[in-house]
Amino acid sequence: MTASERSIQLVRVAAEAAAEKLADDIIAYDVSDQLVITDAFLLCSASNDRQVRAVVDEIEERLRVEADAKPVRREGEREGRWVLLDYLDIVVHVQHEEDRNFYALERLWKDCPSIELPESVKRVAEQRGHGAAR
Repeated sequence: MTASERSIQLVRVAAEAAAEKLADDIIAYDVSDQLVITDAFLLCSASNDRQVRAVVDEIEERLRVEADAKPVRREGEREGRWVLLDYLDIVVHVQHEEDRNFYALERLWKDCPSIELPESVKRVAEQRGHGAAR
């Protein structure tokens, strides 16, 4: 089984929103073969708590407006270091850089296929010179 077209659409919109707010290391995985609860994970990081919140707010706004999607669950907002947005089809993790390095979620999902992100997301990463989007 592979991620649905809807899931891939949500991932791409969320990745573009994260890139717009200068999130780093934007990566998406198709976890549909490994998990029954969701199709895809989007991971990204931010350099401080304020930026984590800005990235989360932009992702929520863009998914609501462009894809008519609202999260069914939002966790970690109070601390602002690791916010999880659960859209059922996809789960978005926005982490503070330190938490991202410590927990290294990529290690858990490295065997899953990555989802190609839009060129605009890759360009932002290249322009900033760090955290290349994959």
